[in-house]
Amino acid sequence: MRVLVTGGAGRVGNATTRRLLDNGWEVRVIGLEDGIDIPGAEFVKCDVLNYEALRQQMRGCQAVIHLAAISSPVLAKGYQVFDSNASGTFHVFEAASAEGIRRIAHASSINAIGAVYSLTDFKAHYFPIDEDHPTYTTDPYSFGKNVVEQIGEYYWRRDGISSVALRLPGVRVGGWQHKDDYQRQRDHSRSVIAQFAALSDDERAARIAEIQRTMLEVRRSKVLEYRDGPPDWRQARQGYDDLWAMYTFDRFNLWTVIDDRDAAQALEKGLTADYEGAHALFVNDQHNTLGYDSRALVHLFFPDVSDSNVNLSGTQSLVSIEKARQLIGFEPAYSVGDLLS
Repeated sequence: MRVLVTGGAGRVGNATTRRLLDNGWEVRVIGLEDGIDIPGAEFVKCDVLNYEALRQQMRGCQAVIHLAAISSPVLAKGYQVFDSNASGTFHVFEAASAEGIRRIAHASSINAIGAVYSLTDFKAHYFPIDEDHPTYTTDPYSFGKNVVEQIGEYYWRRDGISSVALRLPGVRVGGWQHKDDYQRQRDHSRSVIAQFAALSDDERAARIAEIQRTMLEVRRSKVLEYRDGPPDWRQARQGYDDLWAMYTFDRFNLWTVIDDRDAAQALEKGLTADYEGAHALFVNDQHNTLGYDSRALVHLFFPDVSDSNVNLSGTQSLVSIEKARQLIGFEPAYSVGDLLS
């Protein structure tokens, strides 16, 4: 079976293309660069915003993995981010429809709910967060990812194309769990949290109130969006301590991550699993990146969420992957859990 992979030379694309080739697929990769050599795969320079060229590259394929996108609002102006990500996805589905392709796996983002790049605070209603959780997007990247999920739903209603939009968190290259820099950062973060947890309830509440005021000032300044060039968010944290940085940035990531090989697994299963319809799916590690007690993380960093709305145990991820497990059989194979024992 032949599959077209857009953006197949990128971080997730590389891992996905390798997996597909290892599993016997014929792979055609398209991207914006010239002269890319991917052993075992065919590479063609093609922009997904060029509809006719894109449709030509889909010819003869039975499925599509769509990864071509601007991966962050820090990399381009808002209208460029939205055009590449939302319009590009529309072109992919439209071309697939014209060529009779009825199965697509594509990249959405955890940010489809409005998280990492938000101009406001992230308000969680319950944990673990799942696909039914309300969304509240305030930046062009996250809004575009919300739209690409709706595009999949539109083409299911219109043309019967079944698809999964994978809500990927930060993607790390295979082996990251065993690197010294990750383990040093994890241990440092744990020590920061331990000091915060040692405060009295009143002291923690006062500290959070102080952090929230400046955190909102920083986020409303659009520090995580492109202006005359890529922003340097590290400059925004100058003068603030590690707890401030954790609350202002790490908390919005919900301490989630995925190994690029597990992202590739989910994308392939999005093509081969037995399902119909268009589905947004969270796919991530089943553990939080700190290997820290998850209920304690929620209690410390999301104190407005009632304990009765927290269904977590151990180091379980704050973002549920149960729907992906049930629908496509996703199960992380490369996890921070490997280190917890």
